[in-house]
Amino acid sequence: MIPYPEVPTPNKVQSLQRTLYRKAKESPRWRAWTLYRELCRRDVLETALKAVLRNAGAAGEDRVTTEWVKTNSAAFLEGLEAELKNRSYRPGPVLRAWIEKDDGKQRPLGIPTVKDRVVQTALVLLLQPLFEADFNEFSFGYRPGRSAHQAIDAVKKALLQGKHAIIDADLSGYFDSIPHAGLVRLVAKRVSDGAVLGLIKLFLTAPIVEEKDGRRTIQPNRCGSPQGGPLSPLLSNLYLNELDHAVNNRPELGAMLVRFADDMVMLCLPHRREEMHQRLRAYIARKGLKWNETKSRVLDANRESFRFLGFEIGMRTSRFTGGRFTHVRPSRKAQQKVRDAVRKETASWTHWRSCTETLQRVNRIVRGWSNYFHYGNNTKVFGCIRQWVEQRVRTWLWGKYDRKLGCYTFFTSERIHGQYQLWKMPTTAGWTR
Repeated sequence: MIPYPEVPTPNKVQSLQRTLYRKAKESPRWRAWTLYRELCRRDVLETALKAVLRNAGAAGEDRVTTEWVKTNSAAFLEGLEAELKNRSYRPGPVLRAWIEKDDGKQRPLGIPTVKDRVVQTALVLLLQPLFEADFNEFSFGYRPGRSAHQAIDAVKKALLQGKHAIIDADLSGYFDSIPHAGLVRLVAKRVSDGAVLGLIKLFLTAPIVEEKDGRRTIQPNRCGSPQGGPLSPLLSNLYLNELDHAVNNRPELGAMLVRFADDMVMLCLPHRREEMHQRLRAYIARKGLKWNETKSRVLDANRESFRFLGFEIGMRTSRFTGGRFTHVRPSRKAQQKVRDAVRKETASWTHWRSCTETLQRVNRIVRGWSNYFHYGNNTKVFGCIRQWVEQRVRTWLWGKYDRKLGCYTFFTSERIHGQYQLWKMPTTAGWTR
């Protein structure tokens, strides 16, 4: 229930969250009407501040950093609490930044001020329990206690049920295209507190500031919940929640929708493929969202694999039993991504770095990749990646110390993993069917 498990949450805040969840679960029509009063509580704001400071992040439009707030946390909290109580608090503009995607294109990111991030996080602490009571069991993104591996488990379950027709749906610019009116209506189904609803509207419509080539532009935000704010993941999940239920609560459709935020895949019985494809497209259009014609696919899992959450998934025949099983492995794109990251840290121009620093950087990359993709029957892939990383580090060490001979005889596997402390990636995981 707690959205930020890495941050110690006071017992009173946990008790409040449990109460909100219980009331929402017991009555589908129950609406919270005193949330703003809870938002002003010092323990709620303190918990939110700790979460924001832990995540750090860049400064917003006002240039106030998390380091400054940490140094002046007492005065900061006192001032914010006063603003909320006397209703003078207003969200500031959102600073737009751009991050590069895997395909070379850029994705917009909205960076709220630290103060706004604290208030948004406090809202998440209160709203998450309400909406958790309504969220579908096959929605896995941005939810406490849920993971990408659980989403893959759900996909495998559907495949083993014979749902081999795959609709790999992609939405164009989902976070930036969510209609505000429809989103607020969904929030209002669980929240009757006008002050909280008004605050959410202010966050959604906060102007966007962009600084480029020394020029500063300000533009209104008429739709969307920009990625980058703590509130955005929860609201984006909420907007697609009705779709989750429309598919997964009707077994007669012969389909299952597995979703991780805006990354979704529908698995259905082969004879329902065209019908479910058209239904899904029509629903997306009714919600005011845009179907990505280029990236969306309809396929047969028996004939070709599909990608979901960085994994490549397909059906295979066991050479031992002749039975069919689901095969899951890191996609080629994911494998290339970790190679590119390690290659960058072990390029020849990095020989000036100490061995300790370089190996720490490589270990951080490899360990993070391994923790995410360490799933299912991936022995072959993990073995290849581990061997490649070891050879890459061996070549880097050989070049750094300018050794003319003995690359393999001197920089043995034992020396690389022992003396130089390259993390030894595991090559086996629990085999799953």
